[in-house]
Amino acid sequence: MPRLGPFALAAIAGGLLHTAASAQSDYPNRVVKVVNPYVAGSTTDVLARALSAGMSSRLGQQFIVENRAGAGGALGTAGVARADADGYTLLYAPALVLTVHPQDRTDTGYKPDALVPICQSFVNAMALAVRMDSPIKSIADLVTAAKQKPGALNYGHQGVVTIPHLAMEEFLIAAAIDIKDIPFRGEPLVMTDLLGGRIDVASLVLGTVAGQNVRVIGIFSETRHPSFADVPTVKEQGYDVSPISFGGLLAPAGTPEPVLAKLSQACDGAAKDEAYKSVALRAAQPPDYYDDAKGFRARLARDTAAKARVLARIKSRPQ
Repeated sequence: MPRLGPFALAAIAGGLLHTAASAQSDYPNRVVKVVNPYVAGSTTDVLARALSAGMSSRLGQQFIVENRAGAGGALGTAGVARADADGYTLLYAPALVLTVHPQDRTDTGYKPDALVPICQSFVNAMALAVRMDSPIKSIADLVTAAKQKPGALNYGHQGVVTIPHLAMEEFLIAAAIDIKDIPFRGEPLVMTDLLGGRIDVASLVLGTVAGQNVRVIGIFSETRHPSFADVPTVKEQGYDVSPISFGGLLAPAGTPEPVLAKLSQACDGAAKDEAYKSVALRAAQPPDYYDDAKGFRARLARDTAAKARVLARIKSRPQ
């Protein structure tokens, strides 16, 4: 096989660079897949589809949501982390897939720096809910019932070390009570079993309980939520527990900067337009649900440190 001279090698390299630059300049020129690592019908799924529609209209290509649930969100996240860093496979997920899972387990298949932020487009408060016919009408009632029969009550959540699970575990530590946890594969299933009387309490994303025939007895938040102004926070009821879940659109690390810039600009417009705002309102989003890539990145860093402290407290809890 003949050896190539320096001029031929330079020409080939130049051609490759030109091809790469051209691919970035006309991005996107085919369908973009947005992976939601949770089941269809969840709050993040509804928001992912609304944002993807806005992205499609701005960039002239379809943004299609694919649900890839499992391992509390780690399964779908790992798939995106291993995808080509070309902007055609993205992740729409809460921060916990980067700030919790890699700290809590060794089998995620990715590291916290495997994905880079494009934009933050949701902020979720957590809530404790019971059936409308439940005798539990407040956090005080829940604590009293749990102390009267330790271990007899149970609660459902969307998966191990998800934010609803961590919120409830923090509360159990603060209240010094024992309520058995039952993990589910997604919040729609939690709601089904709560309404069906198979679990006593549910720890859920607030948007999931909006419009449902359940009683919200407390919200994990620093202040009352405008969509549930008559529901006191858990903090108001004597327990200083108020974790917040936030998240948005991310891309595999190494995605070219011009592609990230296009995605960030489109996400900014999509997250602020009226179509997305109306969906966000129905999903109990606060007014400040949006942040750009820089703000999202900084918040991820702060959340990683905060979640390390939470995990340490939970792991030190007597079994």
